[in-house]
Amino acid sequence: MKADDRRIFHRLVTLEDASRMLMDKVTRTPDQERVLISQAFGRILAKTVYSRTDLPPFDRAEMDGYAVVSSDTEGASENTPLRIRVVGRVDAGSTFRGEVIDGSCVEIATGAPLPRGADAVLMVEYTSRHDDFIDVYKAVTPGENVAHAGSDLEIGEVVLRRGSFIGTREVALLSAAGLGEVEVYGKPKIGIISTGNELVEPGLELSPGKIYDVNSQMLMAAVAEAGGLPSFIERVGDNPEEIKRALRAAIDSMDLILISGGTSAGLGDSVYKAIGDLCDPGILAHGLKIKPGKPTVLAVHKGKAVIGLPGYPVSALMVFSQLVKPLIQRMSMVKGRSEIVTQAEITQRVNASKGRKWFLPVHVLKGRREKAYPIIASSGAVGTLARADGYVVLPEDVEYIERGEVVKIRLFGEQEITEDLLVMGSHCPALDLLLETLFEKRGISARALNVGSMGGLTAVARGECDLAGIHLLDEETLTYNKQHVRRAGLPDWCLVKGYRRAQGIAIQRGNPKGVKGLQDLIRGDLIFANRNRGSGTRILTDRMLKGISDELGLEFKDLVARIRGYRSEFKTHSSVAAAVCQGRADLGVCVKGAAVAYGLDFIPLADEEYDFVVNPESKDKDSVKEFISCLRSESFRENATRLDGFTFW
Repeated sequence: MKADDRRIFHRLVTLEDASRMLMDKVTRTPDQERVLISQAFGRILAKTVYSRTDLPPFDRAEMDGYAVVSSDTEGASENTPLRIRVVGRVDAGSTFRGEVIDGSCVEIATGAPLPRGADAVLMVEYTSRHDDFIDVYKAVTPGENVAHAGSDLEIGEVVLRRGSFIGTREVALLSAAGLGEVEVYGKPKIGIISTGNELVEPGLELSPGKIYDVNSQMLMAAVAEAGGLPSFIERVGDNPEEIKRALRAAIDSMDLILISGGTSAGLGDSVYKAIGDLCDPGILAHGLKIKPGKPTVLAVHKGKAVIGLPGYPVSALMVFSQLVKPLIQRMSMVKGRSEIVTQAEITQRVNASKGRKWFLPVHVLKGRREKAYPIIASSGAVGTLARADGYVVLPEDVEYIERGEVVKIRLFGEQEITEDLLVMGSHCPALDLLLETLFEKRGISARALNVGSMGGLTAVARGECDLAGIHLLDEETLTYNKQHVRRAGLPDWCLVKGYRRAQGIAIQRGNPKGVKGLQDLIRGDLIFANRNRGSGTRILTDRMLKGISDELGLEFKDLVARIRGYRSEFKTHSSVAAAVCQGRADLGVCVKGAAVAYGLDFIPLADEEYDFVVNPESKDKDSVKEFISCLRSESFRENATRLDGFTFW
């Protein structure tokens, strides 16, 4: 080889620039596939799954006992029991065809559907049976010992969002939703080529000057751990033509190719030349400003990454961890996974490698205070690396770290799952659509917790989440959300306007009971499915009922005492619609989308304003800014208005 064939490092880049190059240039992603639920563990969901039914699908008893009208038990105690007539029995898997009216009850088994007219289950332990009567020794409240339809999962609600990691709990959830198979992202196929005249396959005898090929085995394991499908292509010598031949064999069938060894600036290193000759558009960078791991080659061939890793195992693994693993996870759409980070005191002074970012392996010893013992060793010290618990990142501009200094340690091994965005508050199908769009278009993973409007607002005020979706009517000003945000101690700018949702009365198809409005509730022959206190819908309903009581010259408490079911508390729009659909109630107030999902007729009452509250501490987060941008985008608004009952300002 001629002297001018010696390569020097050029296009030396920082780790951040290298990552940006790869993320921008690599467009290859594996095809999606459908798998059985039994094979879905560990995969990433490629299509958002919506519930086709409520979980549970009906109001059901959580205890053995008696389905009762809760008001019939008021005042009951051990000393002053009340007597109620038993008019039948219902077991799990069957239904009770009659109706529970005042002064009567139905014996009920755990898991059985709650009969029409009943609003609570009285545990058998607090009763004694005497022929067709029971003595009641304890009062119950509306909804006690009842699992309402949709309280676990509503019809039309997101079961799992696109991009979700499918673990044990997710498999259970998908099974409960009745799914036999799901669409998942394909795992990227990663081809591994090992180079070096000195390499011998592990297990064979070493001759003088030879070493075992550690990198091929190590990278196979690392690829599998990162979520890829490793494939060992070939072990070749330090010859550009041999490397080209192996690269040609892999480049069409693989999604990403890793070549270890032969990337430094020495005479015998040939990977740079082989990659440069074969790849189109070719090499992006040769050399990284890190230690260990400087001799790294980054290239792209028709949207596929071709990465030349250093030959020393420690260097190769560090570069894999910092560059290749994130790329594999991006290709397989593994979102929201981050290294587990801990803190410890460094046990000795370490002089850094100024001008290069240094990944320093450490042992971590736990005690009253965690201690980090630096591992100062060669980049080829595999045994030392295997005993390391993690590594410390020393920035380029740091000259040293002093003994006793507290450092952050990135642990090897399993990763914790995190989300870019945490949203709490009232459930809304349009919000589900928005979060799905945010993941698909911007790559932002989010977790949504449906805790109700007031629960979400409280969580923001406490700094427990990034955003909350709310629709809270102020009874004094008859305006939505703004006054509640102020009462929570938050500034006005935290409120971001969202959209309007149509609320109204859900009734059975064809309106067999001739319902005209909420004023019909006092007729006596109608059962009402009411929402829970604190919900925006309950506030709206009570305001309208107060208007009716004023018109009739009645006290509000006297009016609601005449409404059958008023004291019941359904926690979701879907559970209200389910109760009407299944005949356990005749009408209820919910959003139009829930009524349509159950095939019910809908009498509009009012449009409510569904807005978002931003945590002041989260206002500068990129994920929050992207959320607001997506909320205001034309594409989201067009898709959201296709949902029933949604309009924008």
